[in-house]
Amino acid sequence: MRASFLPGKDATVEKKLEDLAMHKMDIANGAVLERGCVYIVPLLEGLSLRKRTSAMGNPKSSTGRLDIFTRLITDYGTEFDRVRDAYSGPLYAEVSPRTFSVLVRKGSRLNQIRIRRGNPPSSDTAMRRLLEEHQVVESITGNQIRDGVPVTVDVQGDKSGGIIGYKARSHAGLIDVDKVRHYEVLDYWEPVHAPRRGGLVLDPADFYILASREAVNVPPTHAAEMLAFDTLMGDFRVHYAGFFDPGFGHPDAGGEGSRAVLEVRSFEVPFVIEHGQVVGRLAYELLMAPPARLYGSGVKSSYQRQGIALSKHFKPLPAADVR
Repeated sequence: MRASFLPGKDATVEKKLEDLAMHKMDIANGAVLERGCVYIVPLLEGLSLRKRTSAMGNPKSSTGRLDIFTRLITDYGTEFDRVRDAYSGPLYAEVSPRTFSVLVRKGSRLNQIRIRRGNPPSSDTAMRRLLEEHQVVESITGNQIRDGVPVTVDVQGDKSGGIIGYKARSHAGLIDVDKVRHYEVLDYWEPVHAPRRGGLVLDPADFYILASREAVNVPPTHAAEMLAFDTLMGDFRVHYAGFFDPGFGHPDAGGEGSRAVLEVRSFEVPFVIEHGQVVGRLAYELLMAPPARLYGSGVKSSYQRQGIALSKHFKPLPAADVR
């Protein structure tokens, strides 16, 4: 594509492609999406939603941890990732690899979607009640809740031998998004050690994987979403893939101690991020019914009990870096 776009309330995606597409390619048997380029991919799935039913799209966790900027688009859409009430039609993904060029093919999964019935309440009062019952974010108190439950960043690395995260290497090799535990970590990433004093300076040219200071817990009755970035927190972006499934970090699903992984990019200028600084807020939503299986319980979940965790495409980190 020449540029990213939204179709707007008067056009379909296909109509916009007539003006903005530069080249059509067949990805059925595999194709390389080059970093720095914008692609539109028709998805194999469409939606036919009932009245009072909407949906929200998001990159999968593994997609965000590869710094693949991925957004959902619908016909006549005026917002990315949001599928309006009672929508019936095709779905498209805008895909723009930012750090690594990636190999994809028909059936590769980059997006996920959550369907909502009505308008589930998510008030701070409900968040405080949930915190009292489940301590959904470790060490956070009720008076700290404002527009969601705050999550802060770890830049001391006390639980991981002084390593606080990983920074993507420039000009690293190609990644096949369908390969699991295949690539050597140090071929693509360099460890980030805790600064001797002060905070971590984020370089706007670099992409970082960090972790929350607190353990996160999602009860079986709820799901959670990392809220959109608030510019009042600083000049950086955190967490491309914002869904937390029921059972993430919950003791009943074997996830006690799971931390939120943070995909971090600074904006135009270098920015210092301090230990314990609020970097995001979690909104918990009540489910219509608890799921039959929780995240991590026999569903081959990749990130239960995670500490500093790269995407599932890489071989396991040393034991000291896992917690």
